[in-house]
Amino acid sequence: MSRVLVLGAGELGLPILQSLSLLASTFPPSARPTITFLIRPTTLSSPSPSKSREIAHLRDLGISFLAADIATATAKDLASHFEDFDIIVSCTGFAASPGTQLKLAHAVYEAGVGHYYPWQFGVDYDIIGPNAANGIFREQCEVRRFLRGQEKTKWMIVSTGMFTSFLFEPFFGVFEGLETAGSAHEVVVRALGSWENKVTVTTPEDIGEVVSRLVLKDQRTGVLFTAGDTVSYRRLADLVEAKLGRKILREVWSLDALRAELQADPENQILKYRCLFTEAKGVSWHHASTVNMELNIKTTDVQGFLHSKGPAL
Repeated sequence: MSRVLVLGAGELGLPILQSLSLLASTFPPSARPTITFLIRPTTLSSPSPSKSREIAHLRDLGISFLAADIATATAKDLASHFEDFDIIVSCTGFAASPGTQLKLAHAVYEAGVGHYYPWQFGVDYDIIGPNAANGIFREQCEVRRFLRGQEKTKWMIVSTGMFTSFLFEPFFGVFEGLETAGSAHEVVVRALGSWENKVTVTTPEDIGEVVSRLVLKDQRTGVLFTAGDTVSYRRLADLVEAKLGRKILREVWSLDALRAELQADPENQILKYRCLFTEAKGVSWHHASTVNMELNIKTTDVQGFLHSKGPAL
């Protein structure tokens, strides 16, 4: 019987918890994995109605809780919590403070955890490297180097590309005006670098299903890839035009222009992301080579994602 601990219940952590709970329920009772969620003590006791509903929902799924604060705990403190688990899945996200991902990797190692899924649910950091876009993913690369340099803990990295919804967020800049697309306002789509550049995207729900299968039924070591879709910016613009039923304004953001913006504002995280995806290295891969295809898990492509949004985006 596997003992699984999940760190974080945000946009990705919650779908992973839900998928793990559903798959665990199909095991015979004597072999059923246990699923635990690490939660801040302040969150567990929060009077917030929304937090209370979320906690009640997780309890209804049969998920247990472990109270600890990753932000304030040392690696040694975390190791003392982690040593009771066989598998740890980190969904702490990019909002975690610098150094958190390395601290977690060291804590997992010191605890002797059998299998670790670090927060690497994104692009291909091996291709991107530690210095791209002002070092935005330097810590992610350091985590990989640490895990590859030890043999005590097995590890699995699941590269998912961008969360599909992120591609349509106004702050990212690829689309502008979608939130008022039902009015007479102009909708703009911007290609990062060129219309032929591509980006791989996967929804958190699909990632949750893939990760739960790997965690409970297919524990390998190495780097795997998922994809809901790998789409060019030209194809993306065409799909949104078809969704809206009208033409949209098309622009190209050049790498030189974005690099100049980043040079003027070197700590701007969104500009770092824009530069990274404009460079178009390590941000897309063929759908046919993904683990979701191997495991025959149906995923949502961009067209399906747009359809799921109904009349409005």
